[in-house]
Amino acid sequence: MPWALQGALDRHGLGPVAGVDEAGRGACAGPLVVAACMLRPGDASRLPELTDSKLLTAAARDRVYDRVIHRAVAYSVVVVPSAEVDVRGIHVTNIEGMRRAVTQLDVSPGYVLIDGFRVPGLPAPSLSVLKGDRVAACVAAASVLAKVTRDRIMAELHTEHPQYGFDVHKGYTTGGHGEALTRHGPCAAHRWSYTNVAVAAEEHGLQPPHPVLLTAAALQAKPAPAVDNQEALFDVPTG
Repeated sequence: MPWALQGALDRHGLGPVAGVDEAGRGACAGPLVVAACMLRPGDASRLPELTDSKLLTAAARDRVYDRVIHRAVAYSVVVVPSAEVDVRGIHVTNIEGMRRAVTQLDVSPGYVLIDGFRVPGLPAPSLSVLKGDRVAACVAAASVLAKVTRDRIMAELHTEHPQYGFDVHKGYTTGGHGEALTRHGPCAAHRWSYTNVAVAAEEHGLQPPHPVLLTAAALQAKPAPAVDNQEALFDVPTG
């Protein structure tokens, strides 16, 4: 796992370096989870399995998760519920989740490396890194923390809603998940602002349990009334 980027920042007096990543951005059910993590310089030999969480087996992710928790200088994990994603949109909640994760670190970072895109408003200089979870060890560590946390949440949601198979697909849009949505309609754990969920809800005559602002694609799926200069597919009670 590359340690060169954060090592160079540390050597130039810009440490400690925090990595930030998320899990669940592309899912249509379950929370968005964002993590920030600072690793000790020179800890590569103590984290030999560390890499992008998507490249690890579930068992390996659990091992790396435990090791990162034990070795990290500081870490934080922010869980953004699906209801908040529905109200504010995935991009806004992702950006704000990353800000929250960085500000909740017990140690103030000197520099922040972010997977994928720029996040304004951070309390330290930052750099967005393409495929950061494969380029910087601290970002990979954050990806593992976020992924393992979210997978465990989805396993718990499976016990509440076993008909959807959350323990298998973790809330992402798969063939099996789509079939379950068509058969049962969405539950409270789904993101009702997403097109496939909104269409399934409409077919079952279901209303969301919280306010919802729809994606552009979902708005095209059905004409929607204007509510406070925003668009909404559902008639959601106020208060």
